[in-house]
Parts: sequence; structure tokens; C-alpha cells
Amino acid sequence: MNLGLLAIIIILYLAVLSYLAYLGYKTTSSAEDYLVAGRAIHPGIMALSYGATFISTSAIVGFGGAAGYFGFSLLWLTFLNIFLGIIIAFAVFGIRIRKLGVRLGASTFPELLGKRYQSRFVTFFSGLMIFIFMPAYTSIIMIGGARFIEETLKIDYNIALFILAIIVGAYVITGGLKAVMYTDALCAAIMFIGMAILLFAAYSAVGGITAGHQGLTAIRHLVPEAAVAGGHRGWTAMPVFGSPIWWTVVSTIVMGVGIGVLAQPQLAMRFMTVQKTSSLFRAITVGSIFIFFMTGTAFMVGPLSNLFFYNKEGMIAVQVAKGNLDLIIPAFINHIMPSWFVYLFMITLLSAAISTLSSLIHVQGAAWGRDMVQTWREWKPGPAGVDTTVTFVVRIGVIIGVILAIILAYILPISIVARATAFWFGICAVGFLPALVGALYWKRATKVAAVSSIISGYAVAIFGFVFLHLAESKPFGIAQALFGKEALLPFPWTHVDPLFYALPVSALVFIIVTLFTSPLPQKHVENCFRDF
Repeated sequence: MNLGLLAIIIILYLAVLSYLAYLGYKTTSSAEDYLVAGRAIHPGIMALSYGATFISTSAIVGFGGAAGYFGFSLLWLTFLNIFLGIIIAFAVFGIRIRKLGVRLGASTFPELLGKRYQSRFVTFFSGLMIFIFMPAYTSIIMIGGARFIEETLKIDYNIALFILAIIVGAYVITGGLKAVMYTDALCAAIMFIGMAILLFAAYSAVGGITAGHQGLTAIRHLVPEAAVAGGHRGWTAMPVFGSPIWWTVVSTIVMGVGIGVLAQPQLAMRFMTVQKTSSLFRAITVGSIFIFFMTGTAFMVGPLSNLFFYNKEGMIAVQVAKGNLDLIIPAFINHIMPSWFVYLFMITLLSAAISTLSSLIHVQGAAWGRDMVQTWREWKPGPAGVDTTVTFVVRIGVIIGVILAIILAYILPISIVARATAFWFGICAVGFLPALVGALYWKRATKVAAVSSIISGYAVAIFGFVFLHLAESKPFGIAQALFGKEALLPFPWTHVDPLFYALPVSALVFIIVTLFTSPLPQKHVENCFRDF
């Protein structure tokens, strides 16, 4: 490894990031600048920032590694990412989120819901849920980036972790959302180049598209016996319908992330940063192509790594990675690519980690300062001029968010990246999606319904994770301690993601309570829906 060349590349990369962060800092003079980039971001930058925030090391390292185990079935998630995460998110949700955010003067996702339903509780509770649960997602982004640095540079994992934390924390604290989005745009460009090269190189390494797929099908007998017993039918086939692996792939990974993307606070905030709604339509094509090369590449390269490793070393990918799915993609890249690409891909993964981390930590800080502390101070009047301290309090929240993410990065087990991502996306869907749809499309929706839906969604999902879904209930150990068994119900409930029953409960509660409670003031509703 040419450490001198690598050092120069990293220094140049960090120098450009620092310059972009400085530009964000210089143009940030108000709380609105810090929280929603002054609502004046160029649509191109917004689109790149959205894509870079959407795609993180969890998609590349974690889900790529999961695809190395489960196979091409994960490509259904790429379809949902493009259809729901880009087309529906921009054209159906994004336009109304932007208009409603401007009309109500909302600067965060919880504040948007709270002002729409005229409920400080909705703002505070939503911010609290984000602040409590988002560190689990933030930490696995750190894990994904740190693991690749560890594998590539052969340095201590702890050092890699702190490098990421310091870089991200520094420019989020100083420059706010403008610094985040400027650096996101650069990161997105680097990510696209790196993943496009990797996709073509991976197929070349296994003899092309046809030879690669045929070869991968031919070695399906190498699938571990435990996986076969769980429903695995090879890397080029869907798992057996209704089997444990089918439920994991479909309910947790594909549906959990595919649906959950519509209620992601860090993505919804991007819609509030542009001046015109028409720019969102122009961003759909760019976003769709970007997502295909990000998730599509990861979900194709992961399975193909099994064929490559079998041809070269007589082992499948999970064996080469010694059981840690998060190491499959780094190991594959280090085997097939020249050193210059390893450097480029390290910058690609750093970009993916930094872009998503910065957005998540910014949202955590905003949840703490804007949605929790400021809302609480409005309930409990404090000294005059509290608004002038919002940016300072948000920065304190950023620091807390970084610390929590680092702590969890030490605690969470191996092969956790994909599961923790699905957990975060799913829990956002069950808590926020019905209330968000009602806020944007149902004039009759009521405050009590929003509160009831959010609480019931989170309550049912948390119950499912603690007592039913084996992937979480087993390590939590609460069901075992209280009832003497790892999960309260037998299969298939042990493998059905809580999203599958928590989201219908949340939606049903929202609809029923709305029909039996008083609507919001007509004047407020008309103001919210004007020009929709």
C-alpha cells in the first residue's frame, strides 16, 4: 500500500470538505439557515444531498454484505427505493411537504407535524422518538465506514471510529444544514463514480453478466445447511415462500426499508430547503439513476462475491468474512481491485458515511434543540430571548448525538448494519407515516388522531421488537427474563417484522380516531391546504 499517495488523497479530500463546510458556515446567520439552509438551496444540490443522505455505508457495506448471504432477492429493495423513495417521495410527498413547511414556518419534520395538527405534544414526542432511536441508525453508519477503514488501512477500529466522529461533528456543529448539503453534493459525485466502476469490475471478475449469473446458480449447493433449512434456495432465487429467510428478506429488509423511507425525517427536511416545488420534479431522474447505481450495485456485487471467492479460494463470501456479513464487501473489493481503486472506494465509503452521518446528527441536534428544548420552554416559559439560543442548543444536541452514536458503535454486535437500518426505517414508518399522509392529504385529520396514531404505532412496534421478533427479542433478553422464553409467539411471528402489524394498527387508529373526534379549526385547515 502506498501510504504516501493515500495520505495525499485523504488530505485533498478533507481540504475540499473543509472548504465547503466553511462556505456553509459563512452563509449561516440565522436559525432558519442552520436548520433548513435558508430555504434557498439549488435543486441540483438538494437532489444530490437527498441521494447521498439516503445511501450510506449501511446500503453499501451492510446491505451489500447481506446480499452476499441472501442473494439477488434484495434487488426488490432497489425497486422500492426508486419507486417509493424517489418517484413517490418527490412527486407525491415532497411537493406538499415543501409547501406546508413554508406556509407554517416549520424548520424540522416534527415541527411540521406539530404545527399542522396544532399540537406541541406531537412536536415534542416526535423529536423525543427521533433523539432516542436515531442513534442506533447513526451508530451503524459509523460502524460501516470504520469497518472498511479498518480492513483497508489495517488500523485499529477504535481509531477509525473516532476519525469519522471528529470529521462529521466538526462541520455539522459549525455550518449547519448548508454545510451538510454542500458536502453531500461532493460526496454524491464521488459515490456515483466509485459504485459505477465497482459494478462493471465485479461482473468482469466473474466473466460477465451471463456467465456470472449462470455460475452463481451452479454453486447453489454451497449454501450453508442452516440457510437451506431456513428457506434459502440459492443466490439467484427467491427464498421459499413463508420460510424464516423469506420473512426476513421480505418483511424486514425489503418492506421495512422500502416503506420506511417515506417517513424519514432527514430526507423530508431536504424538501423544505428548495425555493420552488417544480425543482423536485427535475430531481426525479437524477435521483433514480443515482439510487440504482448505489443500491443496485451493492445488491448485485454481494451475491457475485460468492462465485468469485469460490473460484479463487474455494470458499463462499460468508466464510471468507469469517461470519461477519459487514466484511464481505470490503474483502471482495480488496481482492479484485487495484490499490488505486481501493483508495477511491475508501473515499467513496467515507463520502457515504460522512454524508449520511452529517444529516442524521444534524436531525438529532434539531430534534433536541428545536423540537424538544424549545417546545418545552414554550410550555414552561423561561427567560426572554429563548429563540436566540436555538442554534446553540441544537449544537449541544449534535455533540450529544455524536457521543451516543460512538457508545452504540461499541455495544452493537457484528453483522448488525442491515438489521439496524431496517429497524430505524421501519420504526419511522409505523410512528410517522399515517400522521404524515393525513397531514398532507386529509383535511378532516385531527390532533387527537395524530397523537393516538404516533403513540400506538411506536407502542406496538416496540412490543414486537422486545417480545416477538426473535432478532431483537433474543439479544434484549426481556422476554426470557419475564416469561422464560425468547419470544412469546411461535413462527412465523418470530420472523415477521413488527412493521407488518404495527403500521396497520397505527393507520387504523388514525382513521378511527379522526372520525370520532373534533376537526381542527376550519381557518387553519384552509391555510394548510391552500394551493394544494
